Amino acid sequence: MKKEDVVVRDYREADRPFLRTLYLSARKVGWTWLDNRHWRLEDFDGATFDEKIIVAEMQGHIVGFASLWLPDSFLHNLFVDPAWQRRGVASALLAACYPLCRGTMALKCLQENVGAQQFYLHHGWKIISPGVSEHGKYYLMHRRVRQA
Repeated sequence: MKKEDVVVRDYREADRPFLRTLYLSARKVGWTWLDNRHWRLEDFDGATFDEKIIVAEMQGHIVGFASLWLPDSFLHNLFVDPAWQRRGVASALLAACYPLCRGTMALKCLQENVGAQQFYLHHGWKIISPGVSEHGKYYLMHRRVRQA
């Protein structure tokens, strides 16, 4: 698979049931250090409320999504279906986020999520400061994006 095989498009309400499942399964597979007993499909709704959502497809399948809080150019979520990881999906989603934002983009990456940290650092993000959230310690990361 090549990055060119990834199609990124705007979210449609019909995507919600599948993205709920993807969000739940990707967190369970990727965040093994957290207690997931109380995670539910509906968590997707709260995690993306009022955010701009973009969806990645490959071979006609929804394989990932990103959500942004546009007023602050904040990347809140970027998740890829575990069965489709390491195929350029996250990179394509990230690249599609940049034109939607202005100035400096921000995100919080859990410190336990070393793979995600390496991914963002590889894509030009910088660690700005540490912090603590309900899910544990995180790094606040920034990346400058071009102005439209």
